[in-house]
Amino acid sequence: MVNLELYRVFYTVARCGSLTKAAEELYISQPAVSQAIKQLENQLGTPLFNRMHKGMELSKQGGELVFADVERALRLLGGVESKISELKGSATGTLRIGASETIFQYVLAEKIVEYHNLYPQVKIELLTDISPKTIEQLKTDRCDVGFLNLPVEDGEGIAITDSILVLNDVFVAGSAYSQLRGKKLTIWDLQKYPLLLMEGHTVARTAIERFAEGHGVNLQPAIEVDNWGLMKQLVESGMGVGCIPREYATRRLGEGTLFELRVEPQMPSRSVGMALSKNANMSFALRAFVDLFHPREE
Repeated sequence: MVNLELYRVFYTVARCGSLTKAAEELYISQPAVSQAIKQLENQLGTPLFNRMHKGMELSKQGGELVFADVERALRLLGGVESKISELKGSATGTLRIGASETIFQYVLAEKIVEYHNLYPQVKIELLTDISPKTIEQLKTDRCDVGFLNLPVEDGEGIAITDSILVLNDVFVAGSAYSQLRGKKLTIWDLQKYPLLLMEGHTVARTAIERFAEGHGVNLQPAIEVDNWGLMKQLVESGMGVGCIPREYATRRLGEGTLFELRVEPQMPSRSVGMALSKNANMSFALRAFVDLFHPREE
C-alpha cells in the first residue's frame, strides 16, 4: 500500500534541499524526516538523495526520476482536498425554491436574503406557483425544496419535513364596517355580510369551507380573489368582510386600517410546511438553506 506521507516528506525535502528545513515545514523532528526517507528508499529499492555537505540533492538514478510524478500526484490530491473543503464550508451551484407568491413574500423573503448574504455564489431560482404545482415540481425534480400550505398529506415521492410557520385565519373588515368592531359574532352571523374569500382551489378556501360546514354553515363568497394583497385592499376599501391569516395582515391590523372581528368559535390554526423530494440530492447548497429554518442551540 502506498504511504502518501512518505512521499510528502520526500517532496518537501527535495524542495527544501535540507532535512532540517523540511522538518521545520512539516512540524516533525529531523530524525523522523530522515527515517521516512530511508523507509521510502527501501520500498523503492533505490537511493533518492545524495547526502551532500550543504544539504540533500536528488539522485539521478532515483530522486530525479520520480520527483515530477510525485509533485503532480500531490498537487492532484491537494485539489481533491480543496474541493472537499469547499463542499463542507461553502455552497455553489443552483438552488431551486418553490412556493406561492404569498409564502415568498411573507415567509421566505428574509430567509432568502440571509442565505444570499451567506452564500453569494449560489444562483437562486424562485418557482412561484400554488402548492399542488410545487408538489408536482418536487416529484419531477424541477424543484429542490418547496414550501406548502398545510395540511398536505405526504404523497408518493415527497416528504413534508416540518412546519415552519403557524397561520391563524381570522375575519377582518375595514372602516365601512366599524359597527362590528368589538362585537361578538358567530359563524352564522357572517352570512349577513358580503364575504371575500380566496379562490376555490386553494388550501385557505378549503380550510374555511370545512370549518363552516362543521358548524352547519355554507358560506358563499361575494367576491373570490387570487391573492392576499388584493383581498386586503378590497376589504380596506369597504367591499366586505375578508378571511385572511393574521400573520399576513400584521401591518394593516397594527395601523388600524383593518380590524379583526370577534368571531366564535375561532378557526383552527394551520401552517406552512417545508417539503423535499424523498430522493433529494442533499447538496451542501440545499442543506445550508434547510438549516436556516433550524437554528442551532448555543
